[in-house]
Amino acid sequence: MSEETIQLELNDSGVAVDLPMPANQRDKVQDVPYRPVEFRDDDLPSALERAATWLRQTQDWLGEAVDVIAVHLDYDDTKGSPYYNLKLLCNEEDLAGAPKVVRERDSSGTTDQ
Repeated sequence: MSEETIQLELNDSGVAVDLPMPANQRDKVQDVPYRPVEFRDDDLPSALERAATWLRQTQDWLGEAVDVIAVHLDYDDTKGSPYYNLKLLCNEEDLAGAPKVVRERDSSGTTDQ
């Protein structure tokens, strides 16, 4: 039985260096566990639209659907400062680009052992 090593290019937070990042400065990829990708806004439809845009971009980059484990919505309806905090809990391997690297490696016919 042989073990294969897959080389991933990750940034300091452990996600692929070329992973599409959410465009708005209030949105971010958070730390583990489950790698929440956060979209925060005072307007829920705007946060949902940005989340959908990011999912499409990431799916195109990854070459397959992103494994979203759960969707979490938190909100504060305090008068004067309402906000919505939408989190997509994503598979860590997807955000690191592992499926993309495996597919590219398999199509080139090279393996590391």
